[in-house]
Amino acid sequence: MAAKRITARFLISAGACASQVQRFHDLWPRGIVPTAALALEYAGAFDWRWAAANLLSDSALVEYERMCAPTGAEYDRARAAAWAEYERVCTAARAEYDRARGAEYERVCAPARAEYDRVRAAARAEYERVCALAFVGAWANGF
Repeated sequence: MAAKRITARFLISAGACASQVQRFHDLWPRGIVPTAALALEYAGAFDWRWAAANLLSDSALVEYERMCAPTGAEYDRARAAAWAEYERVCTAARAEYDRARGAEYERVCAPARAEYDRVRAAARAEYERVCALAFVGAWANGF
């Protein structure tokens, strides 16, 4: 069985947005056969969820979603927990801000927001990594 290539022309025919097609074409003017190594390298650079929904067969999409679901749930949990902590800290800071009317609110909230951003980014990166790999697996097994 010949390896299935993705080309800029194929992405255009599937309705990909211009910026993603241009980025893809700039990197691979002749197209590529998706690999795990490429998926990991470009996990955050391309919209793998769009690719899965628009390029995979129904059965491959089901497998892709099955593979991404646990990490997606973990991402949602990590993001929610980090946001809850951010909100907890900021609620207290807002009360202080109402009394002090100064920079205290920002001083208190900044570390909590930085921690939320750090946790969210780490969880998102892992989710992107898994989804990129899942796309390659689904693509190879059932385009």
